[in-house]
Order: sequence, then C-alpha cells, then structure tokens
Amino acid sequence: CVPWWPRPDVTLFNVMVHVLTETNRHAGHADILREQLDDAAGARPAATTGRDDADWAAHRSRIEKAARDVGLGA
Repeated sequence: CVPWWPRPDVTLFNVMVHVLTETNRHAGHADILREQLDDAAGARPAATTGRDDADWAAHRSRIEKAARDVGLGA
C-alpha cells in the first residue's frame, strides 16, 4: 500500500507509468537547464537555439519585467 496513492491497490503497471512520467518530467527540466548553460537544444551538438548573449539578456529582461509587473520583485 502506498499512502499517497489515490487507490488502495497499486499494480506494477501503475508504478511503471508513474516512474516513466516522473523521469520524463525531470528530463525536461534538465533540458531547460542545459539549454540555458550551453545553448544546446537537442541531442546533437549542432542543434542550438540560435540565441546570442544579447538575445538572452533581452529575454531575461522581459522575464524580470513581467515578474516585477505582477509584484514578484525579481
């Protein structure tokens, strides 16, 4: 029995789907971090976002402005 699971019985299938979903979600987070670190946007080294430092600075400014506009202070 898993206390936080919505049903009293948990099958191997349920656990495998849950693990696959969690792995997929966290791999997506890692992709986002990697893209921010080295501009790589895929499995191949030649795949980049095409953004340069000025593009990233403008992008960050837009995000910070949006945060300030809603009162998060960035």
